[in-house]
Amino acid sequence: MHNTASNLLALVTRPREDSESVALALAERGLAVMIEPLLEIEPVPGAVVDASGAQGVLVTSANGIRALARLHADRSLPVWAVGDASAKVSRDLGYGQVESADGDVDTLAALVAARADPAKGVLLHAAGTVNAGDLAGRLGECGFQVRRQVLYRAVAAEALSGDLRHALEDGSIQLALFFSPRTAATFVRLVQAAGLGENVARIRAYGLSANVSAKLEPLPWAAVRIAAEPTQAALLAVLDQDLARGRAS
Repeated sequence: MHNTASNLLALVTRPREDSESVALALAERGLAVMIEPLLEIEPVPGAVVDASGAQGVLVTSANGIRALARLHADRSLPVWAVGDASAKVSRDLGYGQVESADGDVDTLAALVAARADPAKGVLLHAAGTVNAGDLAGRLGECGFQVRRQVLYRAVAAEALSGDLRHALEDGSIQLALFFSPRTAATFVRLVQAAGLGENVARIRAYGLSANVSAKLEPLPWAAVRIAAEPTQAALLAVLDQDLARGRAS
């Protein structure tokens, strides 16, 4: 590890519950961490889970399985999760049969098509009001019926916090990590509204995917790096490469 890591401040823009694991991983690398949740996760009022006839649960975010677990006590259904983070949360919440697609909506659809039988029942998608990709469409092509249950919503921040404004103004942030197109777009919008666009010119941005990084393009970053795969581990691997080479300093 490069010896300047302890002098670096990394910005994490995920919702607070999702920030814990990445903040810990960054701290283990000797980085200081600032968490700025640009999305707040809220339950959908009056949401009710209909699991009748379901053969399994589709999880495209950790927030989806958290919302399902709050509303539905049964943990017996198999869970197919989009990635390792959502799979871990599912296991932590007590689900006994959990498998990770270790990727995106397309890899999740492929995993489910290989593991499940359309004749054995519907697939329950624990979803938010906004979802990336067309999971139901992909699985529908394979003969599956997907019951999308909208259980939570992500509400975008309307302004930068005072702490983040000050950190951008004084240039104390060197790294910024982005895990979704919506958080990236929200950051860009709020920074531009605050008149602080030029202040990111010394910050290296790290995006979970090309779709995430594309939303960062309006700002003049020092560099924008993209994970080789849409996983936290792959994003941290890119960061580790830069730290080892001294490029993040």
